[in-house]
Amino acid sequence: MKLEYLKAKLTRRLIAPTIALATIASFGAYEFVRPATAKAAVASPAPAPLDDNSVGALLSLDNAMETLAARVTPAIVNVTVTSKSKVDLSDQGQFGDLPEGMQGFGQFFGHPMQPQNRVEHGLGSGVIISPDGYIVTNNHVIDGATDIRVTMSDRRIMSAKLIGRDPLTDLAVIKINGTNLPSVPFGDSTKLHPGQSVLAFGNPYGFRFTVTRGIVSALNRPNPDSNNPRKPGEFIQTDAAINPGNSGGPLVDAHGEVVGINTFLISPSGTFSGMGFAIPTQIVRPTVDSLIRNGKVTHAYMGVGITDVTPENSKFFDMSKAVGAVVTQVEPNSPGAKAGLKVGDVITKIDGRDVSDAGQLQVEVGQQQPGTTVHLEVMRDGKSMSIPVTVQELGNTKIGEESASNPQGKARWGLGLSDLNSDVRDQLQAPSDVQGAVVARVQPGSPADNAGIATGDIIESVNRKPVKSAQDVQQALSKIQDGQDAMVLIWSQGGNTFRVMHPGDNS
Repeated sequence: MKLEYLKAKLTRRLIAPTIALATIASFGAYEFVRPATAKAAVASPAPAPLDDNSVGALLSLDNAMETLAARVTPAIVNVTVTSKSKVDLSDQGQFGDLPEGMQGFGQFFGHPMQPQNRVEHGLGSGVIISPDGYIVTNNHVIDGATDIRVTMSDRRIMSAKLIGRDPLTDLAVIKINGTNLPSVPFGDSTKLHPGQSVLAFGNPYGFRFTVTRGIVSALNRPNPDSNNPRKPGEFIQTDAAINPGNSGGPLVDAHGEVVGINTFLISPSGTFSGMGFAIPTQIVRPTVDSLIRNGKVTHAYMGVGITDVTPENSKFFDMSKAVGAVVTQVEPNSPGAKAGLKVGDVITKIDGRDVSDAGQLQVEVGQQQPGTTVHLEVMRDGKSMSIPVTVQELGNTKIGEESASNPQGKARWGLGLSDLNSDVRDQLQAPSDVQGAVVARVQPGSPADNAGIATGDIIESVNRKPVKSAQDVQQALSKIQDGQDAMVLIWSQGGNTFRVMHPGDNS
């Protein structure tokens, strides 16, 4: 018994170290194996990339877009402008806009606070269209500018001068001095199709020389500005991203040709949401050519309101197809009225060319020279007839500059004037008792500009003498002696106010 007990006890003592050694050995094996296993998982090779044959079409597209962007980008410029605006401190208080619930001071120690000049800076985009430095941009980019500078893609900053601008089409031409400058040609926007690839170039939010890619989403979009139905439509809609700062930059097709000038976007947030719009080259080219050649653009008009023929209304005009432009209004004594056009007439052709919609007709008429006779084919009560219309210049007969000039030959007051006709009165929403001349242009930095006179203002009197026409204003201003001020009574949307022009301000 004692011997067996000793054997069992000895056996248990030998087993315990054996188990301990086995445990240690197992941990050692685990520690030895675990790093090797972990390292093997990390080091597993990733799947091989797709070979060129599998994505050849995408690579070809990328290469083509890179080539296109590299070709166009050197001709893109960043346009920076400096302008002045009047701030009425009596409306805003001493320190501008006040928090909600606080009122402006109105007067300071009993004295009315005079409007103050405020220098503003803006930016946009442009595209060089000729090796000698002509640049196309938007009118709203340079409107009111006293200084225009452009930044080239090679970071050169150059001063630019205004060649001409056209508010109706929102186009402007500026110029820099140079030779052999990079430039891009115009393309034909009438050959575009929805789904076609396009690139938009510009400087959104000041991020210079940005390019975005998209397609032509739609064509012939109408003018969205209900305040001025005379503005031509036919806009190109694109989903290539266009944001503030892109204005004036080009929309370019796959051949590197400018097919449009980016001008606005529609978005509830004010930033791009998939709908950008460009002015087509069918409008850009003739406008730019006229601005370069004459410094201005004349637009013809018939004096009629028009809208599209639609599937819903076509049967009421005895039209088998929804094409053409329906006359909705005929202004008294207008070219259309004199020619015999009537409300309900459907204009189907102009000079033998088919009219697809109201926008096309508006563009074609607007590009005619005033005094030209166009031949319209009209459907009236189901019968076709030909009506010749001699178009006139939009804004009455013509916009004239006052004749008085200073010794340097510059316009003395910096005003462009036109008569106040019924069409303009309606656009400005001016009361019937307001008489005078409409301010059609204001030369930047001129006495009129410095006095706070703006396009669309109506001059009712000069030095307290009533005026009824542009000629009356021109004659009254021309009679003022050199060095003498001129006081004009201005009507604008905010009411009547007197403004004093100082001739020394145009130096």
